[in-house]
Amino acid sequence: MSGPIGRLGAVLCAVGIVAAACGGATSTPAATSGASSAPAATSVATSLASADPCGVPVKGKCPAEATSLTGAGATFPAVIYTKWVDEYSKLTGVRVNYQSIGSGGGIKSIIDKTVEFGATDGPMSDQQLVDAKAPMLHIPMVMGAVVATYNVPGVTGNLRFTGDVLAGIFLGTIKRWNDPKIVATNAGVTLPDRPITTVQRSDGSGTNYVWTDYLSKVSPEFKAKVGFGNSVNWPGGVGGKGNEGVAGTVKQTPYAIGYVELIYAIQNKLGYGIVQNAKGRFVEPTLDSVSKAAEGITLAPDLRVSITNSDNPDAYPISTFTWTLTYVEVPTKNKALAIARYFWWSTHEGQAFAKDLGFAPLPKDVVTRAEEKIRSMTSGGQPVLPKS
Repeated sequence: MSGPIGRLGAVLCAVGIVAAACGGATSTPAATSGASSAPAATSVATSLASADPCGVPVKGKCPAEATSLTGAGATFPAVIYTKWVDEYSKLTGVRVNYQSIGSGGGIKSIIDKTVEFGATDGPMSDQQLVDAKAPMLHIPMVMGAVVATYNVPGVTGNLRFTGDVLAGIFLGTIKRWNDPKIVATNAGVTLPDRPITTVQRSDGSGTNYVWTDYLSKVSPEFKAKVGFGNSVNWPGGVGGKGNEGVAGTVKQTPYAIGYVELIYAIQNKLGYGIVQNAKGRFVEPTLDSVSKAAEGITLAPDLRVSITNSDNPDAYPISTFTWTLTYVEVPTKNKALAIARYFWWSTHEGQAFAKDLGFAPLPKDVVTRAEEKIRSMTSGGQPVLPKS
């Protein structure tokens, strides 16, 4: 991957438990006196509204919001979430402690109300929304790619895979690297006669959801035997916890293949696959090809959506949104305000950091829909954010 990916080394942080330090304060400009005319009064009123330290866009500290938040969930976006919480703390003084424990853990934590927000790469199921016992919001944050990452000694460059081949590998029906189906799409590459070791997630995972959602769409056999979800029963292979665990196991295991968010393959200097999309084209995972997967989609009212196996001829087929989760009604007003403002900043100013960290920013129409959801948050039945 060229361009922004080449600059990742300078900005990537260790993922895991993320705690941001306090930031500085900002001051609110004082109102100035003016003429008594209606236009002047309107101008002053507009100026005062825009100067609201607790409004959006987020400009600095808000004295009415909580100074700390806790969140937990997906490891997929942990790299950019690490950057966000650091930058947000500098701006607002709000400390966000984000624990990258996997999407399954994030969903459980928000349902159990042990965190202020959860995070997932696979949207909550209808049953999980029922289990939450109160209306829940899915706020899209960024987009990214899940890649087939491998460690095949002697093989350099990007291998090409069809969806059928990837399904066969993880079903255990394609067992060796020199299988004719793998060789067929990799002319000129000498593939070894060695057994394939598959590495999959051992924890409940949104990356698992995206990967199995894709394989279930392209392989009826995979859908029937394994299915899709945050957790599935694999027919074989070894497990790794988190994206970092899968990448680490692949790196340490010759002739292994797993699936991770793109950044984890790059960080570990592992090969990753070019995958055939729904239109028959082999497409590399890039910021542009991930963005193409979201073009022309119809978002559901609750913003839950799958964009794997897109019909766009330029789309990388294993692309996804990643979401944060919170309740529509948050009883504690200062917490509700802190959550809403952090989500707003992330979906607006925070998008500026996406490309340098290997993620695709949200499309404008998705940002607009996210704004509507954030503005729907209430505390004590009253809107959390000031009216625009």
